[in-house]
Amino acid sequence: MAKRVTKKAVNSNEMDGKEFFEAIHQIEQEKGIKPGYMMEKVTQALLSAYRRDHEGVGENLVIEADEATCTVRLYLKKEIVEEVDNPAVEISLDEARRSLPQAEVGDMVRMEVKARSFGRIAAQTARQVIIQGIREAEQGMIYDEFSTKEHELLTGAVTRIDPRNGSVSLRLHSGSEFTDAYLGSGEQVKGERYVEGQRLKVYVVEVRKATKGPQVLISRTHPGLVKRLFELEVPEVYDGTVEIRSVAREAGSRTKMAVWSPDPNVDPIGACVGPRGARVNTIVEELKGEKIDIIRWSENPAEYIAAALSPADVLSVEELPSAGDVKSCRVVVPDDQLSLAIGKEGQNARLAAKLTGYKIDIKPASAPLEPIEAPEGATPAEDGTAEAEAAVEPGDGTEQEEN
Repeated sequence: MAKRVTKKAVNSNEMDGKEFFEAIHQIEQEKGIKPGYMMEKVTQALLSAYRRDHEGVGENLVIEADEATCTVRLYLKKEIVEEVDNPAVEISLDEARRSLPQAEVGDMVRMEVKARSFGRIAAQTARQVIIQGIREAEQGMIYDEFSTKEHELLTGAVTRIDPRNGSVSLRLHSGSEFTDAYLGSGEQVKGERYVEGQRLKVYVVEVRKATKGPQVLISRTHPGLVKRLFELEVPEVYDGTVEIRSVAREAGSRTKMAVWSPDPNVDPIGACVGPRGARVNTIVEELKGEKIDIIRWSENPAEYIAAALSPADVLSVEELPSAGDVKSCRVVVPDDQLSLAIGKEGQNARLAAKLTGYKIDIKPASAPLEPIEAPEGATPAEDGTAEAEAAVEPGDGTEQEEN
């Protein structure tokens, strides 16, 4: 096994001194970077800088930083050989013995590298690595902070409105960190108008890592926004006394929300509505007049579907044989309630289907009912009678969450 021989160190070292470590600690404190992170980046920068001007050194270059003695030293390991083929990592026996008489062929010698050995371009490389390290640390802290806010509400200040496509830039704050996020036109509620300086509540859909830093995806149309607003306004929802089981929303127009309480003495609908409607009215005002229907969730599908079609009265609910993963039912309503059950442009039936997860076929009481047959992927029969059908599929805006 080859012996490792260390060349005698010269007393002067341009990188020694408390100032070096104090500067590192100061950067970490000012930027809020965890201790040791910048030391790692600086050592990487020194190694990159030397390798930039000295090709072929590879992994033979090592750095030793000792905070106890306030020294930082860079060493280049070279193998002692009879004939040098690669000067970057090899040294002749004669040259090695000038400083180390006991050196033998096959030994490894460590040669200290002085800071003056760094070229101007290499020094610039080191500087860029350090700056990049600071930037990455800051971005990492922003990502760590905002990733804990996924599926939560944040309030941002409008900083800019793009006149071309209407997208809005917001400055979001969380703890000691802040970042800019973009509210695209597709995530804005139709009819809402924004002005610079306006404070706006948004729902954090996702936080992603991107090349230019963390990307916070926000929305004003997501069903989760309604759920979080009720958590803010209704203490019973916040503490779990009342649970929001499902939310179906057509942003800017109407929302249906199913609530339930494990406590039989608590009225979940009354808790969400509040005295004289104060609680729900506050949320409606935040949503710029969006209508909110609050219904009672039930584990009985028939009761749940009937409630979901409110304000229409329901005479009967009959489950139909399932076609694949799609659950279906037939609902019978009084003749004079048919248009109310379907809603304007089918909205009431559509939201009820999203809320419950059932495909709903609405029939008037006067219409003859077709016999129920096991479907083969077919939709309910079309016989010319008034009906409303809405299929629920993943990603259609329905949100079903457990507290």
